[in-house]
Amino acid sequence: MTTADAEMSDSARDLARLVLIHGPVSRAELGRRLGLSPASLTRLSKPFLERGLFVETAEAAPAGAGRPAKPLDVRVDAGRFVGVKLTGDTAHAALTDLRASQLADAERTLRDHEVASVVDAVVALVHELGAAADLADGELAGVGVSIGGNVADQRVVTRAPFLGWRDVALADLLEARLGVPVDLENDVTALTVAEQWFGPARGTDAFAVVTVGAGVGYGLVMHDRVVTTRDTGLGLGGHLPLDPSGPLCADGHRGCASAMLSIPSICAQLGIALGREVRYDEVLELAASGHPLARSVTDAAGRALGRMMAYIANLAMVDTIVLSGEGVALWEVAGETALASLALDRDPEATPVVVHVDDAGFDSWARGAAAVAIQGALARLRLPA
Repeated sequence: MTTADAEMSDSARDLARLVLIHGPVSRAELGRRLGLSPASLTRLSKPFLERGLFVETAEAAPAGAGRPAKPLDVRVDAGRFVGVKLTGDTAHAALTDLRASQLADAERTLRDHEVASVVDAVVALVHELGAAADLADGELAGVGVSIGGNVADQRVVTRAPFLGWRDVALADLLEARLGVPVDLENDVTALTVAEQWFGPARGTDAFAVVTVGAGVGYGLVMHDRVVTTRDTGLGLGGHLPLDPSGPLCADGHRGCASAMLSIPSICAQLGIALGREVRYDEVLELAASGHPLARSVTDAAGRALGRMMAYIANLAMVDTIVLSGEGVALWEVAGETALASLALDRDPEATPVVVHVDDAGFDSWARGAAAVAIQGALARLRLPA
């Protein structure tokens, strides 16, 4: 994926994005989505085909329909990328192809939260995956890093509460060590990209993502585009009030999404009731066995989750929600309660909300970071005029 003469136009970039997400996709569908004539579509796709980024796939034509159509798809082996998901404790990485399909993965525990230590961990992961895949020099096209917090221009981590960071030029630091382009993104945004590309909602042009884990996250896709604002990364979905009699979150909000659904809060609630510390897996095991105190906590979480999904469906006007995150196992003991709560807060004549549960763990987050790197590589690509 080298450079050529002219910067890619917005239309060419949109074409590349659609083929990445939806390929193999017919030219007729691409023309409809982009508002392009067949001639314009041919002109825009030609450089991608000539440089081996796109391929034409054969599609048999119905009897008497003339020549078979040739849908466009990406050549998945045209580049290799690494995506890294950073948490407060670990760095989880995935090596992917051009469609963000996972080829290998690796994980490292963070020694501490010092910037230099985290950079060392990410660099080590990238080198480990490159060596395992026997990548030649120049074969790695880019690295994406997702992080819980705020990111400016996909270059600087302006705020990362789980790491205690402010204004860290992480992309520059990593590029100086790795010698390849690096793109940063908020982790929930990157996960939403992952769900759009290859998750259970792939092909749906409007859906929401709710993540349950160390915190509570919310992502949104509208008109086939991931929605971001300057406040993306603040975790505003975690402040949504859900239960007026619930516990307080760290910011003093009673019964908000973070207080009701985050792993630390759920563990703290049952721990207080039992008079001892409990792990998240123990909370779920006790609830599954019918322990009354554990069931009380997980049932309250289920009702809160259902209400949150109803708010999202009602206000964003989506009927598909993907539930993900390291705490998604809550669904096993509270899913029915959540669905009942969701139904209560919806108009009975409203379209039923489809809930997909993505339990792939950090692999989806890391592949989302890789997808961000792929998008960044395409944005920087220069094509012949």
